[in-house]
Amino acid sequence: MRAHFDLPQRIALFPLDGAVLMPRTRLPLHIFEPRYLQMLEDTLKTDHRLIGIIQPEGEGLASVGTAGRVVAFSEGDDGRMMISLKAISRFRLLDTQEGFAPYLHGEIDWSPFRRDLKGPERDPDLDRDALFDALRRYMDAHELSTDWDAAARAEEETLVNSLAMMLPFSTGDKQALLETPTLRDRRELLQGLVEFALRGGDDEDRLQ
Repeated sequence: MRAHFDLPQRIALFPLDGAVLMPRTRLPLHIFEPRYLQMLEDTLKTDHRLIGIIQPEGEGLASVGTAGRVVAFSEGDDGRMMISLKAISRFRLLDTQEGFAPYLHGEIDWSPFRRDLKGPERDPDLDRDALFDALRRYMDAHELSTDWDAAARAEEETLVNSLAMMLPFSTGDKQALLETPTLRDRRELLQGLVEFALRGGDDEDRLQ
């Protein structure tokens, strides 16, 4: 999936704790803070319509985020905006920039994640039976539910990336999943996190 626009070296940043945007997924967002409503308005005036989703980390921001293109938006009666972001590529954050706008911009490097601009990845080593067995126990323990028929039909990339986004992992775990270089690495880490939780892993021992 090659972008039909030039990837800019500077984009608006939307810090969101616990939210990651995996390659070739979509993320729905409600926007209501005035500064981010301004960010959306400014973004829609650009050719690329990209917003960088990135997690806060310490006193700053994580080193890796994902640029999502605004592909749909609607306004509620109360002025809130509902948008849908389509993942274009992950990026490495080089620097943050403050200007006249009330939100941050980031200077970014796309080069570590060139693979994101190509087609879906495959994971031929995925064992769905083993993954689903662990997931069922994990979801029962956390009182979660899912559409197992849809999960069984999903392509491996859609399945793994969706799980990485929706499961209630810690902020550090989600960031580690985002930064994995390949789908296979992400699936292995995801399974490891699920199995660790099933063994009663302590949050303080989890990835930070």
